[in-house]
Amino acid sequence: MQPAPAGEAQEPGDLSIVVPVYDEEPSLPILVEQILAVASESALDLRQVILVDDGSRDGSWPVIQRLAASHRPVIGVRLRRNFGKATALNVGIALATGRTIVTMDADLQDDPAELPRFVEALAAGCDLVSGWKKPRHDPLSKTLPSRLFNLATARLSGVRLHDFNSGFKAYRREIFDSVELYGELHRFVPVLASSLGFRIGELVVRHHPRRFGRSKFGLGRFLHGFMDLLTVLAITRYARSPGHLFGGAGTLLLLVGLGVLCYLTGLKLVTGVDIGTRPLLLFGVLAVIIGLQVLFFGILAELINARAPGAAPDALIRERTTVD
Repeated sequence: MQPAPAGEAQEPGDLSIVVPVYDEEPSLPILVEQILAVASESALDLRQVILVDDGSRDGSWPVIQRLAASHRPVIGVRLRRNFGKATALNVGIALATGRTIVTMDADLQDDPAELPRFVEALAAGCDLVSGWKKPRHDPLSKTLPSRLFNLATARLSGVRLHDFNSGFKAYRREIFDSVELYGELHRFVPVLASSLGFRIGELVVRHHPRRFGRSKFGLGRFLHGFMDLLTVLAITRYARSPGHLFGGAGTLLLLVGLGVLCYLTGLKLVTGVDIGTRPLLLFGVLAVIIGLQVLFFGILAELINARAPGAAPDALIRERTTVD
């Protein structure tokens, strides 16, 4: 993690912890006990532990109800069905009142003993701190695709993190005033936050083997992840200038098509050969038509974007001078 520039460190303030839950009945009492013990030992200003039941099919909700009744900081939320991790996090974050928000998984693989280090990293000047599970105690079938995904995301986004998939992260509250979670975009919050100028850090954290239940990992998760990566790249690079994306592709197709047609026209004029049956003629015509359509689509996107409200100006300002 890179240190913040001198003089920019800020106290992160009170803490809300958001934990999405899906079929984690046996781990919940242990997790809450560990969080409360660490908060007490480290004198953390813990305001909330928000447990969001994302449509669990086991007895997770009755356990959450008991924990909320017996421990003051614990708040339980039950969703109507399984909406996915991003939605569960979004619901929990909306209920969080702390100036610092920590997200972590409920399966006991994330270690609550790391909480003070996350708070210290925020106090040192970061706006978002992502946990890097090292070493990671998961099967190769899970870690290998994750490494490939993390490498591709870091290269394409320019955000040099080692573990985008880690659910163990700490945020300053203002990040979520600008970034909304949906789909599977929770793993890309560092990319979205970085594009708005927030300072991103990384922390090596302990990772434990799973003690209860089974992993919810599936190949479809990473397939969806790569599609979401394309979405995030489009949002962060072209949201304010969509014409650059569509206009560039359209212009390229248009030039290729015109080049092909000019070549065939010259060939007809010089040699007199028949070009009407050549597949290259059809390709050239299609390239010109599609190129014009994409180009005009980019212009239309620019017109729509010019009339749409952008990010709130305050979301882009790091600090202000004092006006007397």
